[in-house]
Amino acid sequence: MEKQTLVKEICPTTTQEWVKRGALLVDVREKDEVEQLAYDVANVINIPLSVFEERFNEIPKDKEVVIVCRSGGRSLRAAGFLVNHGYTNVVNMEHGMIRWATKGFPTKGDTSSVLGNTQSSGCCDTTSESSSSCCTPTAEKEKVNTTNSTESCCSKSGCC
Repeated sequence: MEKQTLVKEICPTTTQEWVKRGALLVDVREKDEVEQLAYDVANVINIPLSVFEERFNEIPKDKEVVIVCRSGGRSLRAAGFLVNHGYTNVVNMEHGMIRWATKGFPTKGDTSSVLGNTQSSGCCDTTSESSSSCCTPTAEKEKVNTTNSTESCCSKSGCC
């Protein structure tokens, strides 16, 4: 049986906290996707998944790294790859740009490609009156990067 590697996942709200602490966002979407809509944070680089194996060495091993994409699937694969290559400070951002933009976090470009017909998810949407968030470090969890689980932080904590 092949050894399975665990990848820690965090939601966009926690990612915001990590970015404020200086974490590097690595966007694994293709160049045309990033040109249409980008994460608007100070410390972000784009290494498309299609060239990730050739370019992953551009990612420092001594920094906290959050891997991101459109919905969280490609970034989970890339995060697993990094963990398997000795990176210890790497996490995947669940739900990707879709949730990031839905929550109103900073972007550059046209959000209609990800916000089209999205509905509010409830307690963690940007119009929630509660100042607390289910997306706190205590809501962080680990997933096996070799599974296609549909479980989300919503199933663990009731929101997000």
